[in-house]
Amino acid sequence: MFSAFSVKNLSAAQVKSGMEQGQIVLVDVREAHEHKAERIKDAVNVPLSELETATLPDANGKMLVMHCQGGVRSAKAVGICRKRGLKVDHHLAGGIGAWKASGLPTIR
Repeated sequence: MFSAFSVKNLSAAQVKSGMEQGQIVLVDVREAHEHKAERIKDAVNVPLSELETATLPDANGKMLVMHCQGGVRSAKAVGICRKRGLKVDHHLAGGIGAWKASGLPTIR
């Protein structure tokens, strides 16, 4: 499988900045009902339960960054992507919870 220590953590501020600069595509791996209830603006929902076979968004040279509620599922998502041969290394450490704790907005 993969080592959790090999997943590269990004802070909410780093993800926000990367998204604003057009360098990051944020992928929400929470289930569709979670994404619908509350989400980060412009995050693309690809549930972890479908990630083995799902088509990820076209990054167009940008970095794909995974996120979930607290960071566990997004770290698993990085491992699944690597198993599929995809160059995905980063996730939002602490997930949407860390995003909100940093005072950043969500859509409800």
